Amino acid sequence: MTELLFNKRLQVFVKNRDTDERRSVIRISIELLPSSSPVHRKDLVVRLTDDTDLYFLYNLVISEEDFQSLKVQQGLLIDFTSFPQKFIDLLEQCISEQDRESPRFLLQFTSASSAFDHSPSNLNIVETNAFKHLTHLSLKLLPGSDADIKKYLATCLSTVKEEKQQLDQKLRKTEEDLTRQLNYAQQTLSEKSRELDKLRSEWTSQTTSLSSRHMHDLSAEREKALETQARLQQQNEQLRQELESSHHRSTQQLQTKVSELDTANRELMDKKYKSDSTIRDLKAKLASLEEECQRSKQQVLSLRRENSTLDIECHEKERLVNQLQTRVAVLEQEIKDKEQLVLRTREVLEATQQQKNSVEGNVESKQVQVSKLEATVKSLSEELIKANGIIKKLQGDLKALVGKIKVKNTVTVSQEKILQETTEKLQREQRELQDAQQRLRQREEEVTKLKEQLDATVQKLDESREVLKTNENVITWLNKQLNENQLSRKQETLGMFETPAAGLRTGSVPHSMVQFNPMSAKPSAADVSPTALSQPSNKENGEPVGLDSKYFERRDDSIPLRGLLPSMHLNREVPKPLNTAGARPAASTASAYFPG
Repeated sequence: MTELLFNKRLQVFVKNRDTDERRSVIRISIELLPSSSPVHRKDLVVRLTDDTDLYFLYNLVISEEDFQSLKVQQGLLIDFTSFPQKFIDLLEQCISEQDRESPRFLLQFTSASSAFDHSPSNLNIVETNAFKHLTHLSLKLLPGSDADIKKYLATCLSTVKEEKQQLDQKLRKTEEDLTRQLNYAQQTLSEKSRELDKLRSEWTSQTTSLSSRHMHDLSAEREKALETQARLQQQNEQLRQELESSHHRSTQQLQTKVSELDTANRELMDKKYKSDSTIRDLKAKLASLEEECQRSKQQVLSLRRENSTLDIECHEKERLVNQLQTRVAVLEQEIKDKEQLVLRTREVLEATQQQKNSVEGNVESKQVQVSKLEATVKSLSEELIKANGIIKKLQGDLKALVGKIKVKNTVTVSQEKILQETTEKLQREQRELQDAQQRLRQREEEVTKLKEQLDATVQKLDESREVLKTNENVITWLNKQLNENQLSRKQETLGMFETPAAGLRTGSVPHSMVQFNPMSAKPSAADVSPTALSQPSNKENGEPVGLDSKYFERRDDSIPLRGLLPSMHLNREVPKPLNTAGARPAASTASAYFPG
């Protein structure tokens, strides 16, 4: 049994050697035929025919062996079983593209001779792209012989007869069906005509009744319409009057707005004229400014030239700045060393508070050293001036010798020796001058350091003197308050001179020492509360009389005052101030026992 896979008409481009390319419609059929070999195989048959030309017949029978050679020749990547379907897919693409002006896939039928009946022809499936015409498949078909054509015509005749018989059978069936349907339609038509007559009679009776009813309803509706028309006319008249009044008000408002807009328009026109005049002025100013801009551009060019020269000078100054920065770094290091030295001097100052006499002696000795150093500096400066004079003199001698050498063409050996000696002397003098300048710089640095140390020590000494003065003022004030308290108690009771002494020995804070810290903040007479000193003593309870207990706390960094009480109670003497040497008097440095 043959299996028909494809049978359609396609548009083919036909090419011959003698004629031009033309288009024609050819029917392509693809079938699978069982092979005559004992092995169960099927051959693929491709047939080309023309419905208008019955003698146009081309056949191609492809077996599995033929397909293998075709696969090798054309580089196919499929096997024999999938080849028919792929071939049909390509033909379907040609069918979908054949109606376009420039189809992408097309069929070409080429023949070497002018007549198609004598030589084999090629059927090519070609894909066109922007680069080339790419042939996907090329099949060589043989023209049919007379026997093949007769066999093909016989098969065509048999198929036509079979189709005729089938059509005759269909025609008879359709005639029988149509006669049967005609009879049924005639019967239904007679029945429908009878029903139509009945409906017509019923319709005429109903129309007469409905027309009478509708005439009555129409007259009632007309009366209602007249009533509604009169009512609507009245409403329309009222609405028209209201609209006229509102329109009149709106027109008045719009007229007022128009007048306001006219005034605003006049103002805007005045502003426009003023702005136009200002614009003209500004344009004139702009022209003058543009001229000034041109002049400034020329000045900028000149300034740029000057800037280039200044850049060169700036680079030179930057080099000098770098050198100065290195010197600044060295000076900063020296400042750090000086700060460390200042810290050491502060520590020394704390230690020298108890040795102020020796500090003043050192100050005098340092002043003597400073005077000596100043004398040495003066002598070195005089030596430096002398050395500069010698150098200038030697330079003048050197210039005179060079002039003489230029005048004289012949130079003797003795003159060369003298010149060499003079140059050596000059170099020695320059070296000595450099050494003297270096020594002078070192001495100046030492002098500055000694002056700084001297200033720091003098400042610390002044501060310590001020602290001591404030302490002395506080002590005098305390002595005064204690004396007043003692006098008040003597007046109250007799024999109170011994009682405070006894109370002193048996009080709650015996043998306490009043201490003052000279390094603390400077106290004033107002900082001590007079109420703490003026409270009377309670003999029965044994409470302390005089200063508050916070003034009797012992401090490790304070200076004890001994022997203060006898001087305050007996002699009522004010402690002496500090002497010029900075030593504390005996009354202020002795410890005192205050009554509780």
